[in-house]
Amino acid sequence: MTEQHPDTDPEVVDEVAPDPVDDLGAEPTPSPTDVPAPPETGDIVIDAALRDLAQADPDDLDAQLATGEAVHRTLQSRLSDLGG
Repeated sequence: MTEQHPDTDPEVVDEVAPDPVDDLGAEPTPSPTDVPAPPETGDIVIDAALRDLAQADPDDLDAQLATGEAVHRTLQSRLSDLGG
C-alpha cells in the first residue's frame, strides 16, 4: 500500500493565503453583535448615556462624535451634582 503525500492528493485543497492588501493591521469594524453590553453603574442617567454610546453607528463618525459629546456632557453634569 502506497501512502500519498498531501501535496499530491487531488482531494486536498490548498489553503488560500491572505491577501496582503487586506491585512494591513486595520481592525475590522465590530458588528452590533460583537459589541459588549455597556456596564451597569446603577445610575439610570449614566446607564442610559452608556447605552446610547454603545449603540452609536460605528460606521458614522459624526454620530459617534455627537454621541460621545452628549455622554461627556452627561457625565460632567452628574459629577458636578456630586460635588454639591
